[in-house]
Amino acid sequence: MIELAEIEAARGRIAGAAVRTPLVRLHAGDGTAEIYLKLETLQPINSFKIRGATNAIMLASPGERAKGLVTASAGNMAQGVAWAARELGLPATIAVPESAPEAKLAAIARLGGTVVKLPYDDWWNVIITSHLDGAEGLFVHPVQDPAVMAGNGTIGLEILEDLPDPDAVVIPYGGGGLTAGIASVVKALRPQTRILTAEPEGGAALVAALRAGQPATVDYRPSFVDGAGSRRVLDSMWPLVAPLVDEALAIPVAEAAAAVRTLAERVRVIAEGAGAIAPAAALSGRAGPGKVVCVVSGGNINLAKVSEILNGAAG
Repeated sequence: MIELAEIEAARGRIAGAAVRTPLVRLHAGDGTAEIYLKLETLQPINSFKIRGATNAIMLASPGERAKGLVTASAGNMAQGVAWAARELGLPATIAVPESAPEAKLAAIARLGGTVVKLPYDDWWNVIITSHLDGAEGLFVHPVQDPAVMAGNGTIGLEILEDLPDPDAVVIPYGGGGLTAGIASVVKALRPQTRILTAEPEGGAALVAALRAGQPATVDYRPSFVDGAGSRRVLDSMWPLVAPLVDEALAIPVAEAAAAVRTLAERVRVIAEGAGAIAPAAALSGRAGPGKVVCVVSGGNINLAKVSEILNGAAG
């Protein structure tokens, strides 16, 4: 677990960069669950990633970050690092998978970041090794940096302050840093709350790992749910995440698309695929009854894709 004191300290450190996002009720579903949405879509970069990126970067010394910042991201951590780099007057170099959506690439460019596109396996290797050939600067790991996880954990503090007695918290699972941060808070302050993760069926690596009792490789199929799911749970994250997660859920991509429509219709929120997958889990009933908090992790999605989904596309 990430220490609660580190997460509390992170809250002070990121104040002024990240905002406190609202927890709003979603009136939808079959009525067995009270669904609440933690709207990280309202962050300055439309994603929770600004929390962890800012905390990690501000903890580093000026000397460590003097040559600039480097990360590997499907798009949202890239924006968090690029945002912080711009504020500090530093260059930012971002490795992205070739399938990264144009909306996220355009946002990185607007913030002044330099994009390096890589095949998925090469990009994943950058995450594993924390090294991008040819790039100088402080590498801000999108997942396994404890400071990033502590920044992410501030979401958990806010959830429990706004709703002290949730029965479950559903978190989209990509690399595990968001889950580790939020779950560390929830299990420390309200251990009876269940922690559930949501992944697309075409990349449900945590589902496979929990079933096998260890990280296992799955047949990864890219989809519009680009910020959640992976080919394999990071070995470095497995010992941290496994004790914190009560259940991992695999969600059909079509259900994530339906959740995008529901959020747009009911609460006028535009969610990206990873942002919609936790509400999809709750709307399907998979998250169980009672008070269910869904982390809507981001809203960086191509407008053309939103239009397709709103007009009935299944993703």
